[in-house]
Amino acid sequence: MSFKALILRDEKVVQTSAYHDVVAAHADGLKFWVELDEKTEETDRLLCEVLKIHPLAIEDVWNDIGIPKVEDFVDYVLLVMHGIHEEEKGSEHPISLAELDMVIGRNFLITHASDERVCAVAPVLIEVQRNGRLLKKGPAYVAHAIVDRLVDEYVPVVDKFEVAITKTEEQILEGKTSKSSHLTMRKILKIKRSLQMLRRTTINQREILHRLARAEFDEIPRDLVPFFRDVYDHFARVTELVDSYRELTSGLLEAHFSIRGEQMNEIMKRLTVISTIMLPLTLIAGIYGMNFEFMPELHWLHGYYFALGLMVCVAAGVIMFFKAKRWL
Repeated sequence: MSFKALILRDEKVVQTSAYHDVVAAHADGLKFWVELDEKTEETDRLLCEVLKIHPLAIEDVWNDIGIPKVEDFVDYVLLVMHGIHEEEKGSEHPISLAELDMVIGRNFLITHASDERVCAVAPVLIEVQRNGRLLKKGPAYVAHAIVDRLVDEYVPVVDKFEVAITKTEEQILEGKTSKSSHLTMRKILKIKRSLQMLRRTTINQREILHRLARAEFDEIPRDLVPFFRDVYDHFARVTELVDSYRELTSGLLEAHFSIRGEQMNEIMKRLTVISTIMLPLTLIAGIYGMNFEFMPELHWLHGYYFALGLMVCVAAGVIMFFKAKRWL
C-alpha cells in the first residue's frame, strides 16, 4: 500500500487506498487527507498530474532535506518540519530527528513522515478516523493538530536534558568522576552535540511557526492563526530551553576541566613536597658516598649513624618549614 487516504464524504470520513477514489474526491471538491507511505508511480501521478504539485515540492516531500522550511506555491503551502524521538539507552545519540513533510491545499492535505515513531501523524490519523470534525473544518486544521502534537513531543525529551545535566553536575562537584574522567567527558560532549543539533533545527522551525502565526499564507484560515500562535509560543519555550541547556553544558565542561586541573595541581603539589624533602637527603647521601681516601668522617666510629641522624633532622626541618608556610 503506497498511501492511505481519508475522504470526507456526506459528513462521514471514508478510508481508502484506491487511486481513483482520491481522483474523484479531488474532482468533486471534497476535503481529503492523503498519508504517503512510499514512492511509487501511482503516488507520483497523484501528486504531479492530479494535485498539480510542483516537481521541486515533490522532490522535497520524498527526500530528507535536513532543514525545516515553508514555501508558498500560491495554491498550496509546502511545510517541512522535524519531530523528535528519544533513542534507547546505550545508543550513541540519545535523540534523533525525523522529517515530516506536509502539503496544505484548500481542500486537501498531503503528509509524509520519514519515521512514524517521531512524527505525530498516527494519533491525528486515528482521531480523524474516529471523528471527522477536524477534516470538516479544513485541511489546515488537521495540519495544525499534527504540528501541535509534534511540538508537544519536544517538551518531555528536552526536559530530560536538565535531569542529565544536573546529575552529571552533582557527580562532578562530589568528586565521583575522578576515576571515570573519560566517561564523564564523553557524556558531556554527547549531551552538547545533541543540543547543538537541536538548536540548529529549533531555530529554523521556530521561524516557520512564526510565519504561520503571522497569517502569511492564504491557505491558513484567519480563525486558525491564534492556534498557530499558541503553538509558536510553546515552541519558543523549547528553543529557549535548548539554548539554556547548551550554556549549562558549556559551564559543566569548564567545571569538569577546572576540577580535573585542581586535582592534578594537588597531585603535583604532593610530588613536589616529596621531591623537596628528598633533595637534601640525596645531597647528604651523595657527599658521604664519595670515595675520597682522606675524608675526615670516613673513620668515625659513629659516622654512619651521624649521617642518618643528619638526614632525619633535615627532613624534619623541611616538613616543619612547609607546615609553617601552610603548604602541607
